[in-house]
Amino acid sequence: MELVNLLAIILTLSAAFAYINFRFIGLPTTIGVMLIALVCSLVMIVLDVLGIVGVRDQAEAMLQNVDFNETLMDGMLCFLLFAGALHVNTSDLADTKLTVGILATIGVCLSTLIVGTFAFGLLQLLGIDIGYLYCLLFGALISPTDPIAVMATLKKAGIARSLETKIAGESLFNDGVGVVVFVVLLGLVTQPEQITLGSATLLFVQEAVGGIVFGLVLGSLGIHLLKSVDNYQVEILLTLGLVMGGYTLAMHLHSSGPIAVVVAGLLIGNRGRQYAMSTHTREHLDNFWELLDEILNVILFVLIGLEILILDFEGRYLLAGALAIPLVLLGRFLAVGTPVTLLRRLGLQPESPHMVKILAWGGLRGGISVALALSLPQGVARDVFLVVTYMIVIFSIVVQGLTIGPLAKKLGVSSA
Repeated sequence: MELVNLLAIILTLSAAFAYINFRFIGLPTTIGVMLIALVCSLVMIVLDVLGIVGVRDQAEAMLQNVDFNETLMDGMLCFLLFAGALHVNTSDLADTKLTVGILATIGVCLSTLIVGTFAFGLLQLLGIDIGYLYCLLFGALISPTDPIAVMATLKKAGIARSLETKIAGESLFNDGVGVVVFVVLLGLVTQPEQITLGSATLLFVQEAVGGIVFGLVLGSLGIHLLKSVDNYQVEILLTLGLVMGGYTLAMHLHSSGPIAVVVAGLLIGNRGRQYAMSTHTREHLDNFWELLDEILNVILFVLIGLEILILDFEGRYLLAGALAIPLVLLGRFLAVGTPVTLLRRLGLQPESPHMVKILAWGGLRGGISVALALSLPQGVARDVFLVVTYMIVIFSIVVQGLTIGPLAKKLGVSSA
């Protein structure tokens, strides 16, 4: 299928689903369009089972032309991360930098270990023979909270600002760290003879620290360029070029593109907004990136809903996915609760009632986890973990996404 036709179909479906949700359902846009896409996918599967062939085959053929991993990780992700970081207040983030930093690094590594161990034990009980290293790989891809899903949900949840900053800040940085951990573990799985402890540590430092440094350079360059002109069309175009060009260059230099874009977005969204833009430009820039963020979010969640058509839903895999949901939530709770409790006892984290509960339940998984699962080497492990990941992501977005607001209100940590 030609690229133009493919884009036309996806955009049309996205617009139609967004209209149906807004007009008749009234759920948050991202959750609503994903559910509609999911229902459409299930209807096509049922029609296929009933012998009404053709509809599902055509949909599958279309989806086979969409490389979800490449579409998200090499295309949409840089724009979505920048748009999210653009509206995070660095003053608020600075107040929680230690907590956010530890959760986004040690928390992700701890979650990878806990969830990977849980997954290994679960699969052994179900008679699915997958090695421990592959299970750690699953732990790495499912541990990062997805900033796209998280930021979209936080807009509606009404969580207290200080807690919202922690959740948003962690999600913006831990996906970059999670991708780095995933890459290191994937190297151990696919090329064990070429990966040593020293080379793995060097790769982690190069990706993570290199991403931060490159992001600072990129953001500073962006501020300098924006300050030298006063034309909102040119300034918007500059931010687009910085985001896409900077992300691609960072990946080419073997630094973390996601971390680089987030750092650049924080700089431009704060110092750039204050010193390099006129009020007129700020309004147009904010409107542009908010609109682009909304459009790409809708497209991404429609694709997530449709991806069910190309998965192998074997009975044991479905059972593994259902049982993995509470295990992943428990792993998230332990990975968040352990460092936060330690920080409190050291006097480095002020007492914040119910913070661990909100961080654990509000840590949504999304498209990044699905994309990483799709990048696993072909085999039984990929088939199993793709189904398990997909089920966790659907539960996370729908159940956790729709209940985080009411939970915050019930626990008394809502700003509403």
